[in-house]
Amino acid sequence: MPLEPIALPDGELFYAPDFLARADADCLLKRLTTEIAWEQHHVKIFGRKMPAPRLSAWYGDPDATYAYSGSSYAPLVWTALLQGLKTRVESAAATTFNSVLLNQYRDGRDSMGWHSDNEPELGPAPAIASVSLGGERRFILRHKKRRDIDSVEIPLAHGSLLIMRGPTQSCWKHQVPKTKKIVPSRLNLTFRRIGDP
Repeated sequence: MPLEPIALPDGELFYAPDFLARADADCLLKRLTTEIAWEQHHVKIFGRKMPAPRLSAWYGDPDATYAYSGSSYAPLVWTALLQGLKTRVESAAATTFNSVLLNQYRDGRDSMGWHSDNEPELGPAPAIASVSLGGERRFILRHKKRRDIDSVEIPLAHGSLLIMRGPTQSCWKHQVPKTKKIVPSRLNLTFRRIGDP
C-alpha cells in the first residue's frame, strides 16, 4: 500500500487508493454504519443554525474536545474497531492521532461545503488522515489565494486513504459537493490530533 504524493503547490497531499483490502473495507463499512452513534449535528450557515447535510460522530481520547461551526463536541469513547483502524492509519501516516470525525453521506444530496480543517486546537500545520468507505465521491481542493493554480480533484475510492499535512489547511480549502448521480452511502473517517500537535 504505497502512499503516492499528489502535486499540490503550498501543500502536502498523499493518496493510497487501495489502503484497505476490499474485504476489510466491506466489513468496516457494514459494521461502522450500524455500530457508530450517528447524529445529525447543526452547522452555522450565514449566521443561522441548520441541520448538517450528513450524519456525524466524534470519537477520541477524553480530552479531545472539538469545536466546529459554533458548537463544541466532547468525544465518545473509542471502540475497539476504531482503535484498530487508528493504529493502521497511524502506521501509514507516521504520526499519532487522538480523535476521529466520522461523516456519513447517505446519498448524493449529502455533502460537505468548502472549508479548511484549520481550527486552533488542530495547530498551525495539522496532519489529517482520511479513510473513505462506500460510494465514491468527488473530493475537490482549491487554493485560497492563488487563482493561477487549478483546483485538484480526487475521486475517493472505497478503502482509500488520503493524507493532508504541512501548509495544506492554511493554503487550501476542500469540499465534497452534492451530486445528482445515484451513489451508494459513503463513510469518511478523518483522524486528527487535538492539542499539542
